[in-house]
Amino acid sequence: MKTSDFEFELPDELIAQYPSTERGGSRLLVLERRSGRLLHSTVSELPSFLPDGALLVFNDSKVRKARVYGETEAGGKAEFLLVRKLPDGLWSCMAVKARKRVAGSSYRFPEGRVGTVVREEGDLRVLSFEPPLDEDWIERNGHIPLPPYVKREDAAFDAERYQTVLASNPGSVAAPTAGLHFTGPLLDSIRAKGCVIARVTLHVGLGTFLPVRTEEIEDHRMHEEEYTVTPETAAAFALARAEGRPVVAVGTTSVRTLESAWADGELRTGDGSTRIFIYPGYRFNAVDKLFTNFHTPGSTLLMLVSAFAGRERILAAYAEAVRERYRFFSYGDAMLIL
Repeated sequence: MKTSDFEFELPDELIAQYPSTERGGSRLLVLERRSGRLLHSTVSELPSFLPDGALLVFNDSKVRKARVYGETEAGGKAEFLLVRKLPDGLWSCMAVKARKRVAGSSYRFPEGRVGTVVREEGDLRVLSFEPPLDEDWIERNGHIPLPPYVKREDAAFDAERYQTVLASNPGSVAAPTAGLHFTGPLLDSIRAKGCVIARVTLHVGLGTFLPVRTEEIEDHRMHEEEYTVTPETAAAFALARAEGRPVVAVGTTSVRTLESAWADGELRTGDGSTRIFIYPGYRFNAVDKLFTNFHTPGSTLLMLVSAFAGRERILAAYAEAVRERYRFFSYGDAMLIL
């Protein structure tokens, strides 16, 4: 299939630049896969659409303040995105003006940190920091890495609103955005229906969000991302399956974790890494229903939801969302695929 098969027209004004006034206050488009029927609702009404006893699986990764600003030796501005911590205190980073960030170049960062490019890895740069970076330094000096289609600098409120209420394990460079819609009271309402809440961790990296640059989608290669499945989540999953209760993935990162951890009829526990690329033709093993946001044209995320519901149904749903003036992408509205 071609990447162009997953393009759609989207007016710029429908790209959400700010979160909803209140968390959980977004609209919800419900798609019934078998019939193609579309229903317009709100996230607050989500419990009414969930089957009794469903297992909802959330990604509890926390967004790291991964955008850091430094100075070149000549006093110019340098910007890096801390993508992944490596052994020996090294960091794999995306760099603005990457061609100028060559091996051996050094940069000054707040609180006396100096970062030096030790090698180049394609689009990435591996930096060594002295003194080494720790999470406290990143929290004090880093910035929330809002996606490029949000055309503003991060603000103080983003530190809360670009995290899910379940976020607990730092490591992502972008939010698992489907989870941004949930509040404590909404989770309580979901539990009141007899539904079960479970967690996985997938640290969102470049694998999820880099654009597809190949003409044929089969030629695209995903970057590696790390995930964890706990014994408690695997047990909850096994019980739901044994009792015939559906598994609802909250977000595409939860889908990718569950499908990556699936083997021989069960979820493998522990830490793992994945390059899984899900596009039409994929057979889902671990996920029955999906709560998600609206995704960017031509993206691996749009291909994933198209694999789940069918490309034609998804593009028709997106066209309806555009007509009805839904808000798109990370801070936008939500979709439930049943």
